[in-house]
Amino acid sequence: MSSGIEGADLNGLIGPVVALTIFIGLGVIIFIYLLKWIKQERSEKDANDDTSSKAKNAESSVPGRSSKKEQTGPVKSRKKLADREPRRPSEKRFNHPWMLVTLKGHTGRVLDMDFSANEKYLASSADDRTVFIWDTKELVNKDRKSLRVNIDFDYATHVKWSPDCKAFVIHKFNENCLEVYKVDKKKDGWLTASKAVTFPKGHETDVIGMGIASNGKFIMTCSNKTDMIIWDLKGEKLVKLDTFLMSTFCAKISPCGRFVVASGFTPEAKIWEVVFDKSGEFKESKQVPQLTLGGHTSGVYDVAFDVQSSHMATVSKDGTWRLFDTNVNYKQGQDARLDKTGQYDLASNCSLVALSPNAEVLVTATANTLQFFSTFTGELDCTIENISNDHITRLLFDASGKYVLVAADKQIRVFHNVTGYRCNIVIAKEKLKEHQTSATKERLHQLIKDSEDFLKNFTDK
Repeated sequence: MSSGIEGADLNGLIGPVVALTIFIGLGVIIFIYLLKWIKQERSEKDANDDTSSKAKNAESSVPGRSSKKEQTGPVKSRKKLADREPRRPSEKRFNHPWMLVTLKGHTGRVLDMDFSANEKYLASSADDRTVFIWDTKELVNKDRKSLRVNIDFDYATHVKWSPDCKAFVIHKFNENCLEVYKVDKKKDGWLTASKAVTFPKGHETDVIGMGIASNGKFIMTCSNKTDMIIWDLKGEKLVKLDTFLMSTFCAKISPCGRFVVASGFTPEAKIWEVVFDKSGEFKESKQVPQLTLGGHTSGVYDVAFDVQSSHMATVSKDGTWRLFDTNVNYKQGQDARLDKTGQYDLASNCSLVALSPNAEVLVTATANTLQFFSTFTGELDCTIENISNDHITRLLFDASGKYVLVAADKQIRVFHNVTGYRCNIVIAKEKLKEHQTSATKERLHQLIKDSEDFLKNFTDK
């Protein structure tokens, strides 16, 4: 009887023990799974944090860039870095038979440049808060001489030399005002520059044009709206003009110092004469309708001059450039005459134009491409592509017309004006067909020979 009771008790205990064992086993399995899951989550988080930190550090090491808090993840940062990397090799690889030298020193995008009247110095400004002054005699040297001028808490969108070469003027972007820097010579013969005068703010919107008259009588600034201001050299406003262009793209002073030119949304460039009396006092600024540069069917992006202000060139949104003879008696009612027109490749929303000092070569810049035209024939002579990663910001001929300077990205590229030598040959041969003195014929033959000798060293890319 007792053994039966004991067997029954044992059988009764087996069920609960098995159930307990199974329950404990399941609990252990779930616990191990939770531990593995937590460990995996922590590993993935650490990996992401490490990748994000590396991406931010890499981004902050790029010159002219800083990491931004609004970037939300490592994938976005890596993508931006990947997009940026291909640009560096392309800058180094660019070469062209016409290129003389590349001026490097700025760490930000070069926005403007200007030669001094004595041709000894070139000033350039960039969004890296600096202005550089270059010694033009040493441009081709590897260890060229330059002066770096820091702009406190701002940067210069425009820079222009004073006619006496003893100062330069900048337009500061953030403060939207002009500032004058005095230039002195040190004992070693090189230069030093210091801030001298800050003009009062004159415009409420961005300034797109600034210049100093070659006669030293006035300074001009113009906004991207329609307000243009003529200043005296002390910062006093002489007159405020309305360009009536709806929006203004370009504003410049002619090399002769008598005219200011503005172009924009409307299909012509307008010209004003700035008049002073015999004692040098400002008299008036009046528009000269006879010198209006018209004929385009769309807005005019840019205007350029030859050295004597006898020719002016325009480049338009309609894909054409036009060259005008402005050496006319406008006071007697003579209008500016159209000399030549041509088409250029339109690849962006803005183009630039430059005219050689003798008005024989016209250069357009669209995006990162240059096109050289002969104004004698109106034909395209050469196209130079992929000069930079970003848009070209400034075009400039030197006073001799031998070189074209191109501001793009963080550098200035200097090209030989090969088209100019070709134009010399064509024009000289045409003049030889006319009746000339023996001295003139000898000079023309020598010009042809010198130009042909020069061209033997160059080929188109």
